[in-house]
Order: sequence, then structure tokens, then C-alpha cells
Amino acid sequence: MSTAYHHGNLRTALLAQAETALREVGVDGLSLRQVARDLGVSHGAPARHFRDKQALLDALALDGFEAMNARLAEAAGSAGNFRQRFERTARAYVTFATDRPELLQLMYTTKHDDAASDLLRETGYRGMLVARDLIAEAQAAGEVREGDPGVFAVVVHAHMHGVAVLASQGMLEEYATDVVVEAALDQLWNGIAAR
Repeated sequence: MSTAYHHGNLRTALLAQAETALREVGVDGLSLRQVARDLGVSHGAPARHFRDKQALLDALALDGFEAMNARLAEAAGSAGNFRQRFERTARAYVTFATDRPELLQLMYTTKHDDAASDLLRETGYRGMLVARDLIAEAQAAGEVREGDPGVFAVVVHAHMHGVAVLASQGMLEEYATDVVVEAALDQLWNGIAAR
């Protein structure tokens, strides 16, 4: 499936087409030449933006983290009490993960690769900082019990990531994703709420 390409916007078009290819043929099947062909540009055109396939994948992972982080920050900064913002943030993660599972896998695989850039690692960690800061804010307000907010954020992430992966792979059996997310959020809240 071809993505519309407009002159002057080649980098954006390459990333969008690469994500389409990622969904259709996976990382191993993705080819810089084929991405260029699908866009109707010369096979050398992508070299102006990406030296090779790995550079394209790295940029795709970075863009993915930036898009996800923006959703998380928006949810965390939304109106409402802490629990509402906490739940919106967790749901924003699950929605991103289930809408774009192949990209999410690439994001984390690339981030944890030994060759990952500092920028990719930092950007990949920023979503966790959003959750940590939201929890720390709630602790200061007396809504969440004492404890390391970073550890709480990791636990929340592990739960939501697990639900998202199971949902995107059709492994939640007969249960709807929303039902499982709601149950997980109730359990998480009961675990961190101030007594």
C-alpha cells in the first residue's frame, strides 16, 4: 500500500511507509529500496535522510517514543483528580501499544540494543518519567502511599505493557481489552493508594 508522498516531506513519508512495511513484512522483510519504490522515489533518495536500514529503524523507533510520550504527557497533564489522570495515562499507553504493536516492539528492541544512541535511550525512558512524576505528585498530595515512585512506575508499566501485549496478540481469551485494563487498574490503584 503506497503512502502519499509530497515533495519536501520525504523523511516523514519514508518513516510512514517504513511503519506500514513493518506491519506488513516485519523488520527482516523491510527494505530501504522497497520503501523508496513504494513511495515512487529513486532507490538512492532515502540516503539523504537515512544512511542505511538501521538508521531508518532507529529514526522510526525514536519517532514512536516521541509520539507515545506526547500521549502520556497529555493524559498525565489532563484535568481531574490523580486517579483519573493515572488511569488516563495507563490507558493512553495501552491504546498506543495495541494500535501499533509492531512499532512498539521495534521501539523497545532498538532502545535496549547496545548500539542505541543516548538520544533514543533518553527518549525511550521519558514515558517512565511521566508516570514517576505523576505518582510523586500524588504522594506529595497524600493520595498514594510512601515508596519509591520510580519503582511504582515500573510496576504500573509492567502491568499495562503485559495487558497490551496479550491484547495485541489475541491472548486475552474471551475478555475484552477494556475489561482487563479496568481490572488491572483497580488492582494497581489498590496497591499504591494511601491507606
